[in-house]
Amino acid sequence: MQTNFSLAQLADSATAESERILRKCVHCGFCTATCPTYVLLGDELDSPRGRIYLIKEMLEQGRAATPTDVLHIDRCLSCLACMTTCPSGVNYMHLVDHGRRHVEATYRRPWLERTLRAAIAAILPFPNRFRGAVIAGLLARPFRRLLPGWLGAWAALLPRRLSGRSALDRLRVVPAAGPKRARVALLAGCVQPVLAPAIDEATVRTLTRLGCEVVWAAGAGCCGALTHHLGHEAATLERVRANVAAWSAEIAGAGLDAIVVNASGCGTMIKDYGFLLRDDPVWSAPAAAVSARTRDVAEFIAERGLMQGAPLAAHPPLAVAYHSACSLQHGQRVDRAPRDLLAAAGFRVAAVPDGHLCCGSAGTYNLLQPALAGALRTRKAQAIGRTGADLVAAGNVGCIVQLAGALDRPIVHTIELIDWATGGPRPAALERTARAS
Repeated sequence: MQTNFSLAQLADSATAESERILRKCVHCGFCTATCPTYVLLGDELDSPRGRIYLIKEMLEQGRAATPTDVLHIDRCLSCLACMTTCPSGVNYMHLVDHGRRHVEATYRRPWLERTLRAAIAAILPFPNRFRGAVIAGLLARPFRRLLPGWLGAWAALLPRRLSGRSALDRLRVVPAAGPKRARVALLAGCVQPVLAPAIDEATVRTLTRLGCEVVWAAGAGCCGALTHHLGHEAATLERVRANVAAWSAEIAGAGLDAIVVNASGCGTMIKDYGFLLRDDPVWSAPAAAVSARTRDVAEFIAERGLMQGAPLAAHPPLAVAYHSACSLQHGQRVDRAPRDLLAAAGFRVAAVPDGHLCCGSAGTYNLLQPALAGALRTRKAQAIGRTGADLVAAGNVGCIVQLAGALDRPIVHTIELIDWATGGPRPAALERTARAS
């Protein structure tokens, strides 16, 4: 793609990077076939290629974002299926992130949108605030059909009951069971410990059972993805630096073999820390080191061969439909490891038709774009139904929350099944299904 940036514009690092990305695009259109919003809407501006043109015009002309720009950029899920498809290696993720920052800096949204986005940024990254919001949402859930727009969407996504606080909240280190094979830091996170603490509990049981010492680095918290995709650069980089500082202290102290993440959206974000802080003379090197050590939990177990020779507990020969979260299969290019681990654990793994298409969760997308997210959820649930599987496994809490209410079978995190197969308890979602039947 031909570009026409001035030398003054290219002096800005972000613009120079976007110009390099734009020049790789050859207009081939392969991305349109795998873009969920284009598949639904059929509008060129709701395809990666269309959005690339919009972002190019905004940046080249140095103009403020228009309502048309904002409409179509906001509709992007950042699922990154286009990056998996692209034959030219266009880094759409970095380009659309730049576009969102430009929108945030140059466009004044209607007050209701501003209020919603400000509320998301002020509540979701903070577990205690988020827990309070969930409690309020559960009280409003019976009246969700009467609630306007995003409030109704928010209430509909909530679980029927809120889990209690996990005992892990009070811990800083859990030793390996038996000989220590690795020392890892587990991301504390923000939304997952509130909505699904069982995922972290299963992760810790599995890792320690397989010989890992698990630690939580003091000062580490939300990965920053929620504010990053809202275009809030300052708040994002503040969280990124805090996490880098916390994990760097652990690396310099007792050492870390990996930073393990069990929410794939967070993993994609942390693996990009080196890029986000590339121009910072203080933080660029430690951020790159943190990114290099970051692994999805399934990726880490497979990469280290931790399940080889591990005794397996007896469980029914269940068929599992593996839903490959976009942030895992497209953002991190981790697709085989979770499937292989499930098969090694004795489950029959079924492929989901059109598995490259997003379920509509996409971080906060199901709050900001509830109609499109709902259509994608229905499509994904129907595809999963065609597998005939007994249950569904996914590696991202957002997908699990998004799909739970649309499925006629239980959905659990992949690590919950690995935990069960290696000696842990039966996942609670399966227990509930067994009692109901």
